[in-house]
Amino acid sequence: MSAIKITGIETVCHSHLLLLRIHTDAGITGNGETYYAPQSVASVLHDWMAGRLLGENALDIERHWRFFYERFINFGGRGAELRALSALDLCLWDILGQSCGVPVWQLLGGRTREEIPAYNSSGGTSYGFTPAPDTAPEREKPLWPGYGSSGFDGPLEDNWASLHRPAAYARELISEGYKAMKVWLLDPLAHQPGGPLYLSWGALKQALKPLFDIREEVGYEIEIMLDGHGFFQWPAAMRIAEVMRDIKPLWLEDVLRVDNVDMLKKFHERAGVPIAVSEMFTTREDYRHVLERQAADYIMVDPTWVGGISETRRITEMAIPYNIPVTMHDCTGPFTLLAGVHVGIACPNVVFQESVRAHLRVVYEKLIDQPLRVSNGHIAAIDRAGIGAAWLPGLFSRENPSYRIST
Repeated sequence: MSAIKITGIETVCHSHLLLLRIHTDAGITGNGETYYAPQSVASVLHDWMAGRLLGENALDIERHWRFFYERFINFGGRGAELRALSALDLCLWDILGQSCGVPVWQLLGGRTREEIPAYNSSGGTSYGFTPAPDTAPEREKPLWPGYGSSGFDGPLEDNWASLHRPAAYARELISEGYKAMKVWLLDPLAHQPGGPLYLSWGALKQALKPLFDIREEVGYEIEIMLDGHGFFQWPAAMRIAEVMRDIKPLWLEDVLRVDNVDMLKKFHERAGVPIAVSEMFTTREDYRHVLERQAADYIMVDPTWVGGISETRRITEMAIPYNIPVTMHDCTGPFTLLAGVHVGIACPNVVFQESVRAHLRVVYEKLIDQPLRVSNGHIAAIDRAGIGAAWLPGLFSRENPSYRIST
């Protein structure tokens, strides 16, 4: 196959999302993204990576990946640098797929299944994209991880519904075919002074009452996951686990801080419920430590934080001999979800793809040219060549103050 040279790198910041397009001399444009501190990621791409990429063959995905990764790690580059590499990697796989006329999952070895199970995370139409002025003080803007909008009473405001009408919300999800749901009911407690250190039994049981209401209403017709967003220290985490044993969750996710794998192992041994970690990990080495120490029942991967499709595939396969399934994270953007789906279709070790139905039906449709759907609790293998969608061209307006291009 003839070389396809990179001719342009184009970025826009949309709320907390970094939109990336890689242009080529073949007229093919690759689409990618990453999330959090998008201005920093844009600077890495334009001020440093562009000097290496422009004029290079876009099809040499692994060569570019290794070059940047090895240099990022030389100075501890796990943040904006690795997110920039993740966004780039998505674009290059998109270009390769389009040039070959096949979806990315075909290039990863083909289908191991026709569709992948998806669960609904209880965000709302503004979760992760706009601040909540009624609940967040000015100093907390823009939204920090785990400080999403609590939402309001309205269609697809699932965070609000999970707290105020949990039984009806669970019924609604079941009627749409969802087999699993995730909530983050403990964030308000964590945000109180001392919340990560101590939770009273009364406050904890009141906060988790919606889950007992769901079990009373629908029994075990739907799986329940609880996300702690990594807020809690050991004593509080153990109390959470003790209360959750009666719920029989599919997993507790990031209830304990994840920066000490030995403590994660201890928590896994004593919690009495399945444990999932962690979208907060950013390198294969993080996951290796968890797997070798047997510190979790599930590992969660965000494709646009760990190094793109390339590294997501490697992490997913690395977990197979440990008999630990992978679940894909997405509360952030459409190409993060698409990347997880492609890996999940090609690799049999992905148990669930996270999705937020409010994002799919409201937010993402304003960003990309291809609707994304969960049907009967599953996302089907993508038919379109490449990654499966493209940014709407109007988003890359030169009038946008955040617009940058390197040519």
